[in-house]
Amino acid sequence: MAANSELKPYFAEAASWDTDRVVQAARLTRNAWVVAAGAGVCAVVSTAALFALMPLKRVEPFVIRVDNTTGIVDVVPTYEGTTEVSPLVTRYFLNHYVTICERFNFATAESDYQECGAFHGTQRNQEWSAAWDRSNPQSPLNVHKDGSTVSAHVSDISFFKRANGTEDLALVRYATTRRMAGAMDDQRSYWIATVQYAYGKPPSDPKVRRWNPLGFKIIEFRREPEVQAPSTATESASRASSSERS
Repeated sequence: MAANSELKPYFAEAASWDTDRVVQAARLTRNAWVVAAGAGVCAVVSTAALFALMPLKRVEPFVIRVDNTTGIVDVVPTYEGTTEVSPLVTRYFLNHYVTICERFNFATAESDYQECGAFHGTQRNQEWSAAWDRSNPQSPLNVHKDGSTVSAHVSDISFFKRANGTEDLALVRYATTRRMAGAMDDQRSYWIATVQYAYGKPPSDPKVRRWNPLGFKIIEFRREPEVQAPSTATESASRASSSERS
């Protein structure tokens, strides 16, 4: 009995030590969860702040101009889409668009597809995407999978003014030359395209702006074969053939 009495304080102290350790472990665990929760909140707030600041970061391309006479350096102002554009510029864009977008070569097909897309309005872009889709039998990717190539050459561009004075229509005459793989002869076709165009806000994407710095847009593009009058030589040959038969 005396031994048990002497061990009671030891057992009580041991139990107290275990209780302290359990309480301390619970406190540490609680503190760890508080710290983890605080870190999570900070991460969420930091991410939200970064997303909020992203629209403020832009890449503004600019051109530095040096005067050949005086050596004065200045920055060429960026076109904002509010100044009237010269018809010569519009003529250049139409010529460039038809030359790039009516040709086909597998070596440049992907680049040409993207560059043409930089000039499209919403409706024209949908038509362009559907025309190039591989599920379309008339897609250039399917038509020219035999290795044939097509080049385009613009011969004439005419502008038209609507009754209300708006100038947004052009008639483009051009020819396409198709060359079969390994063939020497070319197949030439003549076309007339009616084009509705407009100028909008210049693109903010540096890659798109490299192709289309003035925001030129093709709203509608409709082409049809041009009926070519027979040449003088052909007419003479036909007359000679008719005379021989008679």
